[in-house]
Amino acid sequence: MATIVMESIGRVFISLQQIRQLPQMLTEAAPSMPGTLRDTEVPFYFRERYVHYGYRPLEQNWRYYFLSMFQRHNETINVWTHLLAFLVFLVRFHQLSEMVDFVGDSHSWPLLILVVSSLTYSALSVAAHLLGGKSELCHYCFFFLDYVGVAQYQYGSAVVHYYFAVEEDLHQLVGGIFLPVAALLSCLSCLGCCYGKYCNHSLPPWVRKVCQVVPSTVAYVWDSSPVAWRLWAWPSNDPAVIYHCGQVAFFLSCAFFFTVPVLERFLPGRCDFLGHSHQVFHVLLSCCTWCQIHASYLDYVGRRALYLRLHCSWEAAFGVGLYVVTFAGCTVIAAVMLQKVKHVLNAQTKSK
Repeated sequence: MATIVMESIGRVFISLQQIRQLPQMLTEAAPSMPGTLRDTEVPFYFRERYVHYGYRPLEQNWRYYFLSMFQRHNETINVWTHLLAFLVFLVRFHQLSEMVDFVGDSHSWPLLILVVSSLTYSALSVAAHLLGGKSELCHYCFFFLDYVGVAQYQYGSAVVHYYFAVEEDLHQLVGGIFLPVAALLSCLSCLGCCYGKYCNHSLPPWVRKVCQVVPSTVAYVWDSSPVAWRLWAWPSNDPAVIYHCGQVAFFLSCAFFFTVPVLERFLPGRCDFLGHSHQVFHVLLSCCTWCQIHASYLDYVGRRALYLRLHCSWEAAFGVGLYVVTFAGCTVIAAVMLQKVKHVLNAQTKSK
């Protein structure tokens, strides 16, 4: 017995030693990784307000930017918050796939759209914050893709709220137009975000923020109206309501931190690595999504009699088809805006 205990302790000790050696192993794997820069050493379009240090140098090889996820810079936490969220959503997807027949039950497809759209937006966010610092063109390209991820997630939220959370009286009012309007608003949200980023050089920060926030706010109000209508009634003995309250509270909080750089504004230079408002936004949005997925699963299980009565047999397939159309439309918008960016960059290059 003592021998077994000693062997177990030895294995734990070896594992701890290997963990302690991980930073050294990463350093040896990338011995020539350059240090970070301050804001005055990088082009204007890479600078974040009130963030003075931790910028990665441009025009390095792709290997550097992938390995920089283990380096201390001002995007490290942004990368890891949504990377961890992606893994949490992936685990949740695996759990749901064991409880829900996503293949045989078409009424589960709105829940599937929500989970897939959650995985997509978190993955594209990781790519934007990890790889968007290579060059100006890469910056625009990856963040345009990030906006595509946000827009398709907005539609994913709309379809799951409409299908599972809607009350009968609201369904009678918006039943025929809810999903098409949600798809249109998602595309407009993507366009507003891309346009705000495209005008990075010519517009003041508050105008760019308006271009991003206003369309997204309109989309959120429409997409979440079934949840708001339901919470207004506050049905008793409904286990999903508390999670719907959670998703609303988390979303409103993350919207505040996305819009107002409160932490870095009052502590300039002290939130460059940890404590930046965008990092808080990432964490709160991930919590919002988790609550949303769980609430939607509870609605899928507990409100089956209601949504079977409200929705036709083809509506779930229509929601999936419109999700594909929305995703494709947002991708086209991002591609068109990227072409405009290339035109501007080429003009700048020729003028030099």
